[in-house]
Amino acid sequence: MSILQEFKEFAIKGNAIDMAVGIIIGAAFGKIISSLVADVIMPPIGMLIGGVDFTRLAVTLKEASGNVPAVTLNYGNFIQTLVDFTIIAFVIFLMVKLINNLKKKEKAALAAPPEPSKEELLLTEIRDLLKAKN
Repeated sequence: MSILQEFKEFAIKGNAIDMAVGIIIGAAFGKIISSLVADVIMPPIGMLIGGVDFTRLAVTLKEASGNVPAVTLNYGNFIQTLVDFTIIAFVIFLMVKLINNLKKKEKAALAAPPEPSKEELLLTEIRDLLKAKN
């Protein structure tokens, strides 16, 4: 079997396609959350704590000298990234919880036998009466 044939079989499997779609949607969702945090959530938080711009929070480890730029520890960006991660993790948690609940409901529906119809109940009653007479 050639490598191209093996790749074709791998690529057309449902799991590979589902994974690719998930990665693409996840990347787009990550960008949306990053924009939400950077442009909507962090500015009001910064304003509430005294007009702080989180993207500019840094500690200078070494001052700039000549053509060498300063060495900084940008902890503001790190805080912003932590907020991004927390929101994304929470949304994924909610989605997994929703999917698990749907699976439980589906499993319960499949496990429980369907209620007998009125006709079946009536036929069962007639059968039991006929057995009792004999």
